[in-house]
Amino acid sequence: MSVPLATSPSTTGDVAGSRGAATAALAAAVLGFFVITLDATVVNVALPAIRDDFGGGMTGLQWVLDSYTLMFAALLLSAGAVSDRIGAHRAFGTGMAVFVAASVACGLAPNVGALIAARAVQGAGAATMLPASLALIGEAFPDSVRRARAIAVWTIAGSVAAAAGPVSGGALSLASWRMIFFINLPVGVAALFLLARAVRSPRRPVPFDWTRQVAAVVALGALTFAAIEAGADGFGTPKVLVAFAVAAVAAAAFVAAQVRGKHPMVPMDLLRSRTMRIASANGFAFIAGLNGTVFLYSLCLQQERGLSALAVGLVCLPMAALSAFLGVPTARLTKRYGPRVPIVGGFLLMGASLVVLAVLPASAPVWLIAVVMIPVGCCGPLAMQPTTGLFLENVPAHRSGVASAVFNTSRQIGGALAVAAFGALLVSRTDPLPGLRASLLIAAVLVIAAATANVLPERRGVLNR
Repeated sequence: MSVPLATSPSTTGDVAGSRGAATAALAAAVLGFFVITLDATVVNVALPAIRDDFGGGMTGLQWVLDSYTLMFAALLLSAGAVSDRIGAHRAFGTGMAVFVAASVACGLAPNVGALIAARAVQGAGAATMLPASLALIGEAFPDSVRRARAIAVWTIAGSVAAAAGPVSGGALSLASWRMIFFINLPVGVAALFLLARAVRSPRRPVPFDWTRQVAAVVALGALTFAAIEAGADGFGTPKVLVAFAVAAVAAAAFVAAQVRGKHPMVPMDLLRSRTMRIASANGFAFIAGLNGTVFLYSLCLQQERGLSALAVGLVCLPMAALSAFLGVPTARLTKRYGPRVPIVGGFLLMGASLVVLAVLPASAPVWLIAVVMIPVGCCGPLAMQPTTGLFLENVPAHRSGVASAVFNTSRQIGGALAVAAFGALLVSRTDPLPGLRASLLIAAVLVIAAATANVLPERRGVLNR
């Protein structure tokens, strides 16, 4: 009698090894996504300390944040193709190595110019990593149930990192603002160690288009420059008008190359997908609201209320702490009622929170601000966890890298433009309170519009199963 396959020692070992490799891939992807997202917000509370060391005004501080998110967003589309072309395993490892090296350069920066340049390289490493991290999960967990659980863990890590960035930044800034960058070194080494235990990824013949990549970088860079400089010098100044014109021309060149090219950077079938379009809009609105809110209060609470960096981090702690516990309930809610309920509910809660923050009086106690900010962080697991799972589930495996890049590009563009526009509103007036309120209301409109888009009839593009 032959030995049953289920009890074969070699088979058992293979299964255990496969599970171990899948777990290692998930852990590496989670660590990578955590530090990528953390570095988008951890710098916020350290901005006054950076200005004290290097000097400069609001424009320099905005570029410290946006040089990271700008390169992140501009390179993500190509990074998705690179991930598919060289394999998610190699792309993730390369991106992490670049990210860690740039983090060390940020920590050693002698001036604000060097810091901005190192942050841009850091964003390039993050762009290489991010689509590869989702592709690693898709490859490691072919079963839809296990993949959904893995994505939930990955999403929770990003949500917690985004909300916990100010807390971590405030605590690390007690020693020096440079510590917020050096902390990436041990995390990166741990992620690379775990990656070495994961299964190598397949490679696919995906073309790379330099014309569209350069056009994307120029368009986003010029648009961000125009938004930042408009706050300092006004929208009618020549350099701002030229920057807007360059952004428009570069965007037109990108679209023309996209439509006429044989190998579009973003495959047209992805753009025609209702799920992909609404998922991208969800990501844009959420990150614009979250990053914009954290940026605004990191500056205003320190400059206007005299709080320390650590105190500002503690203001954000409740929303970070609560969001960490919503991953599992959100997964259960999604399984029972479908993705629409947590997505719409999360955005509506976030929108209501932003409106309340906008109408709070200038004398509102800090503890009240901390309480009202809680739904802003909770929208991450509530809305983005089912959004991520749904779009990844509906994308073919051979398009996972590009689709992840499209989704996350929209997120980073939202963050970059929020910092540029909201910072411009703050510096364009002598009293920061009107700018703060206007910015929060703009963010509220964005997230409420996202909620509305998800409840439109299906023929209009509902994110629906």
